[in-house]
Amino acid sequence: SCTDSTVLGNVGVSPGTAITQTSCPVTGTINAGDAAAAQAQADFLVAYDALAAQPCDQTLTTLDGQTLAPGVYCFDAAVTSTGGVLTLDGPATGTWIFKVGTLGTGALTGTNFSVVTPGGTPPACGSVFWWTAEAATLTDSQFVGTILAGAAITVTRGTFSGDAYAKAAVTITGAAVTGCAVGGGGPGACTDEDEDDCQCQDDDDDDGDHDGKGDDDDHDGKGDDDDHDGKGDDDDGDHDRMSSSGQSSSRGARCGHDDDDDDDDDHGRGRGDHGNGKKGGGGSRHGGHR
Repeated sequence: SCTDSTVLGNVGVSPGTAITQTSCPVTGTINAGDAAAAQAQADFLVAYDALAAQPCDQTLTTLDGQTLAPGVYCFDAAVTSTGGVLTLDGPATGTWIFKVGTLGTGALTGTNFSVVTPGGTPPACGSVFWWTAEAATLTDSQFVGTILAGAAITVTRGTFSGDAYAKAAVTITGAAVTGCAVGGGGPGACTDEDEDDCQCQDDDDDDGDHDGKGDDDDHDGKGDDDDHDGKGDDDDGDHDRMSSSGQSSSRGARCGHDDDDDDDDDHGRGRGDHGNGKKGGGGSRHGGHR
């Protein structure tokens, strides 16, 4: 449900058709139990399981006061932040993944919680992903990133820049919500130029540091270029960077998950329609519906 809020992006629910709007204008398409909603739901479930399987680079106990480079950060159980600031320090092509409840249970709770860059501005929402074993609850927060929640998502007041995918209800009250693709989602946005195939670009990032840069064996500041075509190699086929056109695509889940990506180490990019700006309504099971 959405009450006294604004939503810039698409909204939907699947299965079911119930979307409740009370003084909540939606600038976008409402998909109530249609084929697009069903596909997004299916893509969300695939993406949720893929992120659950991602290995952790570091296990944390708090978000407050952290300054973090791109990587995969995990919390064994629940994590709560009240008045905390999380600073993400890295290149625009970097990816940050936060996993809450990796031992089986755990929710994300933020009150007056902010996600920023070192300059104090929000990062691109398409470069930040939050996986939760259970619910995600945000109050009076300036939140950035795509949430894939194992239970409900609740946003009360504040701002939410990202996409919300939940296995239960999504409830928005008094908040301003902007989907990644609509808000210039950066790496997470995907363009569907011919309405048949989602066109993505590969980043040269086969060194496993999640910084969006490839190996630089000759220390010339450029990725490896074995074929001398002026482009760095992406030998492992992962770390795909989606085009940042900001266009919406219900086929986003297919990008970055092709026959050449044998190691499944794309850190959730392109799976589950991350960049399509879809958001879920009440009781939403539509991946990407707020």
